Amino acid sequence: MNKFLSCGMKLTITLTGKNRRYKHSISVRTLVSATVLSSIFMLVSSRSTESVSEDVSRVRLAQSEINETQTDVKALKHQTTIKLNALLSHIASLSAKATLLDEKGKQIASELGMTATDLDAFVPVSIPDNVHDDPILKEIAQLEASLDIKSQQLSMLESLVRGHHIHEQSQLSGRPIESGWLSSYYGMRADPFTGEPAMHKGLDFAGKAGENVVATAAGIVTWAGERFGYGQLIEIEHGDGFVTRYGHNDNLLVSIGDVVTKGQAVAKMGNTGRSTGAHVHYEVIRNGKQIDPLPYVYKK
Repeated sequence: MNKFLSCGMKLTITLTGKNRRYKHSISVRTLVSATVLSSIFMLVSSRSTESVSEDVSRVRLAQSEINETQTDVKALKHQTTIKLNALLSHIASLSAKATLLDEKGKQIASELGMTATDLDAFVPVSIPDNVHDDPILKEIAQLEASLDIKSQQLSMLESLVRGHHIHEQSQLSGRPIESGWLSSYYGMRADPFTGEPAMHKGLDFAGKAGENVVATAAGIVTWAGERFGYGQLIEIEHGDGFVTRYGHNDNLLVSIGDVVTKGQAVAKMGNTGRSTGAHVHYEVIRNGKQIDPLPYVYKK
């Protein structure tokens, strides 16, 4: 038999069996507290389960975002590597261009009686507007712009130098050798191979093989190589319709396009082509026609 008795602020619970009787009293306050605590525990347990589920979802979402970010980072790294390699290649090209311009600048500066530092002072600094925000691209663009301007300026100076030399030194005079002697004149003579009369369209200067052959005026090399009959030939254009030729050389010291000065060694005397001994065959051509070089040899 079970009985519930309430007296004042207490609740008495009586449990009666066949051979035993159990009786327990509990205050209403304690019962209420226990009930509240039980409700709170159930609520917290329910909230904890929901919280764990939410946390798991958040972790999974974060992991998915991390995986996507890693994929994006790999793609960005690949693209950056490609761009970096292209950038390094461009920088190497600019470096090579700078080296060539420096050498060219030194040569021109020497011709003008200046220093390479003097020429650098003429190169202004300009930077494209679209690269101001990137310091690396800014420096590269600055270098590239400076090199382009320097190249243009050096080309202009080189033209002036060429014009100066050609104007000052283009007057033909002197012998095409440093040592040796005049061995054959311009005009009709017996051909050294056939013995028959033949026109000799130049002067022959004999000497020792390997002696310097020099330009008789400043100009630009228009031929440097083998030509039938002449052997190893140097041809120089001096302007105003004048061209000189130096034939039968051994070694050539200049190339096509080179600017040469008066008295500069352009070849070594040899015996190539239609030749019977070490000498240089010297021709003067005016407006496309060979003329007697002798007046120019003794011209002062």
